[in-house]
Amino acid sequence: MSPEGLLRDALSTDPARPLVTYYDDATGERVELSVATFANWVAKTANLIQDELGAQPGDRLALLLPAHWQSAVWALAGWSTGLVVAPGGDPAGADVVVAGPETLEAARACTGDRVALSLRPLGGRFPTPPEGFLDYAVEVPGQGDRFDPYAPVDPQAPALAVDGAEYSGAETVRRARETAAGLGLTPGSRVLTGLGWERWEGLAAGLLAPLAAGGSVVLCRNLDRLTPEQLEKRRTEERVTHTV
Repeated sequence: MSPEGLLRDALSTDPARPLVTYYDDATGERVELSVATFANWVAKTANLIQDELGAQPGDRLALLLPAHWQSAVWALAGWSTGLVVAPGGDPAGADVVVAGPETLEAARACTGDRVALSLRPLGGRFPTPPEGFLDYAVEVPGQGDRFDPYAPVDPQAPALAVDGAEYSGAETVRRARETAAGLGLTPGSRVLTGLGWERWEGLAAGLLAPLAAGGSVVLCRNLDRLTPEQLEKRRTEERVTHTV
């Protein structure tokens, strides 16, 4: 199994349950996506990758993004299309780069396709599209709600580049399950994390381990703006079982 298989399992088990709850404590934004809603975003994004960008299995996708619900969508969409997902990866060595407002200049080192995310509330568009980039919020709404890859994803092919190493899809799933077990995650566990995704620890806590365990994640950006009292209130209100 590759990582996108974990999402298929979640979709077949309980599509209505929350999967990703996102907070930005600099803007006050809160977004909650059920498994079904998240999977719909993944399908649309995968269709964009496959049909509009023309990326091929084995191509490298550099994600120059903070921990964000759209980062999670792009990671699963990349795996659904057989790409090698590289959080924080070198854009100069990538076939496709996805960047937020703070990393647009770095992303220009990519000679392939460039996609820009405004990271505005509700997935809003850029007021002015960045030159040399596709605006994700403009391109994705018209994509299909179902995704079928032109070729089956090979679980043994490279799927993730992180911490200076590459892992196949099957290895990524195995590591996700091992991390979930190490954290004590079980079905229904709810993980709160503010870690970035450039390292395995952040990527696992913010997406892969909860998904592998049948749990969910409360993904927080700018978490350092909260007081201890506010953080504890969030843990209580969001029924958090684990904090990483």
